[in-house]
Amino acid sequence: MNRVIESISAECSAHQLAMTQPLRLENLCYTLPMPVTRSSDIGNYLYCRRAWWYRRQGFESENQSELATGTELHRQHGRKVLASNLTRTLGLVLLFVALVLLVAYCTAQIF
Repeated sequence: MNRVIESISAECSAHQLAMTQPLRLENLCYTLPMPVTRSSDIGNYLYCRRAWWYRRQGFESENQSELATGTELHRQHGRKVLASNLTRTLGLVLLFVALVLLVAYCTAQIF
């Protein structure tokens, strides 16, 4: 809880400092840096707002083994998708080669 209060007070003091400085272009860009928001952050927030808030405050999840298992399953799925895409691409290339050979064969039969 103290960490939350410290971060809020640090943000407030930074904001007060920014408000006392003259309004210049370089102050607008560098006084209060905005945190980066990723799409996974939005998904986590929509899935469970409390878990998102705890994560933002620096608390670790208690189910690390389940998270590691899920990460490994996603990695395996990604590899399968990549292999599927490569196989499909190889099949299309072979189909194109077969069509070119068929056209060449038919052209040779005609002339």
